[in-house]
Amino acid sequence: MKLELSRVVQGCRLGILTGLGKSGQHSLELPGCLLYTRCATVPHLTQDTLHTLRDLPSVTQVSVDSLAEHQEVLEEFKEGVRKFAGLHDTVLFSSLHDSANTSPAGHVTNKTVSVWGSGGRIELTANRFMAIQAAIQPDCYQSMADGETWQANTSRKRVRKAVDRTLAHLDECLVLHQKSQELKQAEIFGVVEGGDIMEERLRSARETAKRPVGGFVLDGFHSAAMDQDVRAQLIRATSAELPPEKPRLVLGIGRPDEVISCAEAGVDLFESFFPFQVTERGCALSFDYTIDPDPETAVLELNGDMAAVKKLNGNGDLNMTPFEMNLKDKRYQDDFRPLVEGCGCYCCKKHMRAYVHHLLVTKELLGGVLLMLHNMAHYLGFFKALREAIASERLQDFKNRVLQCGEGD
Repeated sequence: MKLELSRVVQGCRLGILTGLGKSGQHSLELPGCLLYTRCATVPHLTQDTLHTLRDLPSVTQVSVDSLAEHQEVLEEFKEGVRKFAGLHDTVLFSSLHDSANTSPAGHVTNKTVSVWGSGGRIELTANRFMAIQAAIQPDCYQSMADGETWQANTSRKRVRKAVDRTLAHLDECLVLHQKSQELKQAEIFGVVEGGDIMEERLRSARETAKRPVGGFVLDGFHSAAMDQDVRAQLIRATSAELPPEKPRLVLGIGRPDEVISCAEAGVDLFESFFPFQVTERGCALSFDYTIDPDPETAVLELNGDMAAVKKLNGNGDLNMTPFEMNLKDKRYQDDFRPLVEGCGCYCCKKHMRAYVHHLLVTKELLGGVLLMLHNMAHYLGFFKALREAIASERLQDFKNRVLQCGEGD
């Protein structure tokens, strides 16, 4: 695995990650995202339906919490999750937790961490964690970590203990990694913890960078946990302590405005759970990331009509963001336009808002399928536009366009 940077603009690192996978034939453009899955499947979509989308990420994310209870089956199968789940040719990245789920805190010890599957809590030692990774057979995976310091008012003592535990877990994982036949070609990513305490973040970054890891996972920056300016300041300082030739993946960040902020702070990789969360709310991503709008949109903006359009997207849902519209709302029952004008996804080319509204209110499964197709296409288009804006040195214009969609509702 090799990171090739082409330029850095306002802190954003534009480049490509090459030599991915066991064959070394895969690559991933940066900034970019991993393909989100639950139990190795993109929610609502079959593999064939998924591959109607263009520009899919070459790296698929699976999580230990969704696969731990299947450890014995995977060990008996012997050929890893990629073949077990019938995935197309893809690179696998295995993380500890699914960022779309919240897990109860207070179940970490000096020797164990816990994950929650459908059957409840599963306690993991380093040995069991690595045995599960060996059964998954990923191309890259994060080391075991104590990531429970993102809650507000976590004490300095608790944060320091989390950093110490995470470093100790990494050392254990590295020893077991060397002994594993199934993981001999895999890359291990070290996890940087430290909560919101700058001193601990820097210590975690420096110590992790001393280990023979392929990349870094920045944990504990979840959207609901930290002020965006504080997060950006911590990530920027942390990134300065990490070797520039190795990739940085941040966990728990999905909103477009937060993605841009983290990219400016030096993050290369993101998860893509956000389109799934939007889909589960019965919503469609509708924010504009086009630097040069089409003539019709330009006229609307000139007339001040876009603000009215944005205002219609609100519905009082506290989890809903300004970047989406709630298609379960009654106002869409006779709206015969596509979800987003000009969108090239299957849903927008074939169906209208009124039909998707009907599917959602009647609880038809097809509603989730069509929304997930659109939301993934829109989110991947956002990342492509971000890279193009960096390459053309128009990042500020791009940022202004996206943030305009996120202003108050």
